[in-house]
Amino acid sequence: MFNNFIEHININYSFLSESNLLIAISGGIDSVVLAHLCKSLNYKFALAHCNFNLRGEESNADEDFVIELAEQLDVEVFVENFDTEAYAKEKKLSIQMAARELRYNWFDELSNQLEFDYVLTAHHADDNLETFLINFLRGTGINGLTGIPKHKDKYVRPLLDFSREAIEAYAKEHKIKWREDSSNSSRKYLRNKLRHEVVPILKEINPELLKSFQNTLSYLNDTADIVEESLNAVAKRGIVDIDENGIIYKVSEFKKVNNSKAYLFEMFKDFGFTEWNDVVNLLGAESGKYVTSNTHKLTKHREFLILTDCHSELVSESRTVALSAVEVENEVFNTQIGQLIFSDVDSKSDNQKHVIYIDKYKLQYPLEFRQWKTGDIFHPLGMKGKKKLSKYLKDEKLTPFEKENTYVLTSEDKIVWVVGMRADDRFKVTKTTNQVLKIELRK
Repeated sequence: MFNNFIEHININYSFLSESNLLIAISGGIDSVVLAHLCKSLNYKFALAHCNFNLRGEESNADEDFVIELAEQLDVEVFVENFDTEAYAKEKKLSIQMAARELRYNWFDELSNQLEFDYVLTAHHADDNLETFLINFLRGTGINGLTGIPKHKDKYVRPLLDFSREAIEAYAKEHKIKWREDSSNSSRKYLRNKLRHEVVPILKEINPELLKSFQNTLSYLNDTADIVEESLNAVAKRGIVDIDENGIIYKVSEFKKVNNSKAYLFEMFKDFGFTEWNDVVNLLGAESGKYVTSNTHKLTKHREFLILTDCHSELVSESRTVALSAVEVENEVFNTQIGQLIFSDVDSKSDNQKHVIYIDKYKLQYPLEFRQWKTGDIFHPLGMKGKKKLSKYLKDEKLTPFEKENTYVLTSEDKIVWVVGMRADDRFKVTKTTNQVLKIELRK
């Protein structure tokens, strides 16, 4: 195996020889062999061990073993203890998912603080097959069937092309000691059931299973590249705006493609959505309809799909609010975009975007505060004639999010103010005005 490993490293991971490495080590055979191989290649590395405190004294014995191994290899070792059960309970995660999250969060922190170039993990070909089968059984898209990435960001998996059998043979040949994790023999976890019950049968049916599997992964990854290229093309045409509020997509671009559901799945699968028929139905839904996941919200708004996190306020859910003369006299009204403050003043000043002065007695009650709509027309203050509000917003070069978050204040369905932007000329203060009303938007 050693010669094959050297050849594999030279072809695919030559950059490791000049890098500062952190090896994730459990004390099990895979990570221990990886550490010995890196030592044989004279790599510069340290070890990082997680004690999840899930197996009592056995967990502590693993920690002691790793510390001893570090002394044997003459490398630095970092050890972190976790209360995994408490973390899992707090985050409402399975123990396995909690341990994974704790592990990778710590590796990220450690590598950033101490400037390790790469983190090496000891995933091998059998791990890859098991992950493939788990994803297949749970249901997944093509990305879930392309296997564990060999190199992603700072994480490198140099043993991914080698079988568990080859690793064990190398360990025994070189009399390498390791720790056995008793939980690996438990059938409680799906991965262990596959490892001990399903994979042996598959290998019996096809002794070259891992080789065939590697070929399949290669084909699937090639297909995934084609999918990614097509998806990027649709995204490039379809995304009209990205900012801190979210992402806006053109509905028309999803309608153009042959399989809208497939494109929607690939575009939004990382945001937790599961009801894909409901997502597809948004394309033809009326404005305001939406689908939620645990973390995100996808809303149909006019000709757009708007992706936001679950805490964002979307205008599409807004309502028209009537303001009586009494409410206006009460001075302050809370809205979706801030406070509207009404006050009588003796004289006017210059109108600003967030403050306007109007002739109070030109108003007819109730006033309405609502989102702008197609067909709205107003008379921009200082201009002759009228203008479509949609054209005004376009000329102002508003982003789609800003457009969808535009409100108007109206009187008898006449726009008094495009709130926070421009007043209407019909309600301006003149020489004959008896009472000036100041309206301010305070965000």
